[in-house]
Amino acid sequence: MRQTFTALTLLALLGLSPAVAQTTVTGKPAPDAATSEKSGGQQAVTRPNTDRPDANNPGTTGTASSAKLEEGANSFTEAQIRKRLEDAGYKEAKDLKKDDKGIWRGTAMMNGKSVNVGVDFKGNVAVQ
Repeated sequence: MRQTFTALTLLALLGLSPAVAQTTVTGKPAPDAATSEKSGGQQAVTRPNTDRPDANNPGTTGTASSAKLEEGANSFTEAQIRKRLEDAGYKEAKDLKKDDKGIWRGTAMMNGKSVNVGVDFKGNVAVQ
C-alpha cells in the first residue's frame, strides 16, 4: 500500500511539472512597428516585415533589400508565397522554389524590372 501511495505521489508531481514551466522571450519585440531588421525578426509571423517596397511609390523600390531572411522550416505553399510577393508590390513571380534552408526564391517584376526575390518562413520578403 505504501509503494502504491509513493508511486501515485510521484506521478502527480511529474504531471504538474509542465504546468510550472515558463517561457522566456528573447530579443526586443517591435510594439512600435519597427522594421524586422531592427527588431531582430520578433513578431514576424503575425506581423511580416515593414521594410518592403510600396508599389505606389517608386522611390521605395530598393527598401526591401534591407530585410534579413531567416533560415527555418517553411510551411508556406507556392500560392501563399505568390500572394506575399503581390502584397509587397511584386508582379509576375516566376521560378519559385524552396531551397534547402527553407527560403523560397524566384524572380518577379517591380517597376518594370526583373529582380531576384526571397521569402522566409516568417513571411519576410526581400530582394536578393
